[in-house]
Amino acid sequence: MTHTIEEILRASAAWVWFPRDSDQQKTHLQLVRYPERFGGGVRGSQVDSDADPVAVLDHAIAHTRAWREPEFRFWTNASDSPDLEEELRRRGAEHVDTVAVFARPIGGSDVDVPAGISAEVVRTLDQVREVDRINVPVWQQQPLDEEGLRVELDEITSNLDAGTHVRVLARLAPDGEAVSTGGCTIVDGFARLWGAATLEHARGRGAYRAVLAERLRVSAALGATTALVKGRTATSAPILARAGFIHHGDERGYRLSV
Repeated sequence: MTHTIEEILRASAAWVWFPRDSDQQKTHLQLVRYPERFGGGVRGSQVDSDADPVAVLDHAIAHTRAWREPEFRFWTNASDSPDLEEELRRRGAEHVDTVAVFARPIGGSDVDVPAGISAEVVRTLDQVREVDRINVPVWQQQPLDEEGLRVELDEITSNLDAGTHVRVLARLAPDGEAVSTGGCTIVDGFARLWGAATLEHARGRGAYRAVLAERLRVSAALGATTALVKGRTATSAPILARAGFIHHGDERGYRLSV
């Protein structure tokens, strides 16, 4: 099945991440309180309210303070009703990031992966350790302890068995160093590609492309027909465009101290 542009935009708007051990609340908009391991704070998205932007943002700030969090982050989306961007700027929110929404049919043109780079599906505890060693410096998050690594492995393998989530790891020859990782989630025929991270010293050598290609391959095997990804305009977006992904608009991230 080929997804329409309208279906792609709806799927993008519906995409929200709930980290393990997070809290959430959904009135006027979706609020997610991130655990300390991911830097804490509250993320907002998916505005759907009859209230005006002032009231919606007041609600989000009040809830952030009730959670005793000092920072509220918000990601814009074209489907937001009402649009909060102008009110965020009026209150002094800092524009901290922009991602481009990309989609393409799974299959067709292959992703060009250079020789000397391999990718694999994560299934073992040692692989989870390698994923964590990549994610910690790239995302500036806290490392998992042994119990956390085992919990992470249980989650990865159970989701893989269910055919809903896949985590991928890429290595460089000749020593097999793990340098890049990324995940994907299968939802309603879409493969949501997320969490791509490459160690700084290995960037520009094709590791991201290897992770991308493997996620597309596995997603197709799990029945997904369209890949959906939100790529940073300064890093992955050009690679995605060269890999046949079509740009369907941007989402902007704002940070507001409360």
